[in-house]
Amino acid sequence: MNSLLSPIEIQRPASLEFGAGLVGAVGRWAAARGIARSLVIATGPTAARAALLGLPGEVVVFGDVKPEPDIPNLEEALALAERVRPELVVGFGGGSAMDLAKLVAVLPGTGQSIHDVVGPEKVLGRKVALVQVPTTSGTGSEAGTRALVTDPATRNKLAVQSRHMMADLAVVDPDLTVTVPPAVTAATGVDALAHCAEAFTSRRAHPLIDLYAIEGIRLVGRYLTRAVADGEDREARAGLSLASLYGGFCLGPVNTTAGHAVAYPLGTRHHIAHGLACAVIFPHTLAYNAPAVPEKTALVLEALGAPASADPRAVAEITLDFCRELGIEMRLSRLGVPEDDLPAMATEAHAIRRLLDNNPRDISESEILALYRAAY
Repeated sequence: MNSLLSPIEIQRPASLEFGAGLVGAVGRWAAARGIARSLVIATGPTAARAALLGLPGEVVVFGDVKPEPDIPNLEEALALAERVRPELVVGFGGGSAMDLAKLVAVLPGTGQSIHDVVGPEKVLGRKVALVQVPTTSGTGSEAGTRALVTDPATRNKLAVQSRHMMADLAVVDPDLTVTVPPAVTAATGVDALAHCAEAFTSRRAHPLIDLYAIEGIRLVGRYLTRAVADGEDREARAGLSLASLYGGFCLGPVNTTAGHAVAYPLGTRHHIAHGLACAVIFPHTLAYNAPAVPEKTALVLEALGAPASADPRAVAEITLDFCRELGIEMRLSRLGVPEDDLPAMATEAHAIRRLLDNNPRDISESEILALYRAAY
């Protein structure tokens, strides 16, 4: 854990607007800068709503973003960007759309491929404007400098981090999330929770980020059940949008830990949506880490509105119940994961050192396998 004397760098979008009904701010921002040609990167359902952005001039929409985007999906978007030559790229959707938008904004015309920029600060620069507009409350990608895509050849997620991928403008309009179905609301909400809880209990945790992390957890505890029960509860939607944003603030300087590392193979191998994968794994990794960070684990449960505890069994039971009551299917066996694939998944997860090295407690490959079996 870092102390108040530990140095930390915080990066944020140059401008961030938060509030119901603000989506039109994107068009006003673009018009004020004389932008005449834009490329919107969106998922299929969201692509049909691109007119809400109010963009001026020529607007081209790439609406084929996959739930777990891979290199071929990225290459399709990059090919369109090469033809369109936009002055502005807009990520409009969940984390997948916003991650692709970051890469589409920085790669065309540079001679760099996705493999050239994997890792921290390898992107050469950016010549176009970048705006991010989330339509779900989960990843907080609008506030960060990372993008992830899956390499089909290795089944690994490639992580790119660059200050050049930070948005010029992020517009967080909670009203855009009212149409998100209950199951997606639940899973993405637990993803936001996992971002905050993992950052809060990380070896790299910092008091400056703890502030966002614990408040993000409180917001999920207060509003997620309400939003699942009534998607048009605008206050609950706003609370979750803020929780997601705070989770995004946690990712840059601290990042996630074992929870996300263990969740990744569920998406890359079995195409389970990222939010759902993180939700299924979250109780098990929080409980595993409890002995290493007992005080902070107890605070996580309190922030969720549950009794404070650092006992691993109680932690697992309380958080499993929280997720089940949201209607989330918490058994890997019911999500189409073959039991004989668990050892290979454990091997892949154990190799994700960029996240596991942040974990507050060392975890072996056999212990990861035990977590999968507990979730099975």
